[in-house]
Amino acid sequence: MKVAVVGATGLVGTKMLQVLAERNFDVTELIPVASEKSIGKEVEFKGKKYKVVGYEAAIAAKPAIAIFSAGGGTSLALAPKFAEAGITVIDNSSAWRMDPTKKLVVPEVNANVLTAEDKIIANPNCSTIQMVVVLKPLHDKYKIKRVVVSTYQSVTGTGVKAVEQLMNERKGVEGEMAYKYPIDLNAIPQIDVFLENGYTKEEMKMTHETVKIIGDPNIKVTATTVRIPVMGGHSESVNIEFENDFDLTELRELLSNAPGVVVQDDIANFIYPMPLTAHEKDETFVGRIRRDESQPNTLNCWIVSDNLRKGAATNAVQIAEYLVEKGLLQNN
Repeated sequence: MKVAVVGATGLVGTKMLQVLAERNFDVTELIPVASEKSIGKEVEFKGKKYKVVGYEAAIAAKPAIAIFSAGGGTSLALAPKFAEAGITVIDNSSAWRMDPTKKLVVPEVNANVLTAEDKIIANPNCSTIQMVVVLKPLHDKYKIKRVVVSTYQSVTGTGVKAVEQLMNERKGVEGEMAYKYPIDLNAIPQIDVFLENGYTKEEMKMTHETVKIIGDPNIKVTATTVRIPVMGGHSESVNIEFENDFDLTELRELLSNAPGVVVQDDIANFIYPMPLTAHEKDETFVGRIRRDESQPNTLNCWIVSDNLRKGAATNAVQIAEYLVEKGLLQNN
């Protein structure tokens, strides 16, 4: 089938092409789309070169799916134009996530909400995706009351400019700054802009998106999100309070059998999730699983996933795979 990738030349767009190829998604014709300055450039997909086109040419080509990784403003302006042409949009920006008329999907958690009528589907925030993949089986069994999460997020979540800033600082080279402060040998407790309540936009995304994806308004989430000088994935220290008590052996078993989750929790052999080992993997890794001894029915764990893959590209491609499998596409 014809597949358009909007924002094909960016960090996530490039990863999207890689994941589409690796997972052997049925692409008969790729339509790479980017801003005017990139039109005419070439991107490579499965050994073949494709010229980057503008959005009008992409819509005229009538792809079955358009995967957007081009920022919120572009998505708000262009996604409805694609949708009006009968093209199913999977959008990686924050533009549509909290729109009550749009589905916010992590396939392992809530793919069943999708229908053929859903023409704009939102891909959640990277840090939310990896957390809810672990939370869902636990919520189904023990019912989650409250989640306290602190994140340790990779510079790749900001984009190419941030990766370059980190690498420049490592080499002692002056260069363009993606952040207000140096990132190498530092931790910056701000991701996205601050809101009136003192939280950042990223922190509130985690709070609201978790509730929407899991589908339970009673789950309370409070987050602190931090940027650290790391590549390869986001890490999260997560404290989960349940309504009901749990058995640790049973809980581990539950996570071991959960789709998309890999338990790495062998402290005797120093095995636990790390960005270094999660890099370029599609799964979400969980470890340091232990009871919170300070209060009842509460668990501590450590969750790591590659933010460009499961946190963005892989999740979007998995949504596309589900749409194909269930026959929910129009221009197929």
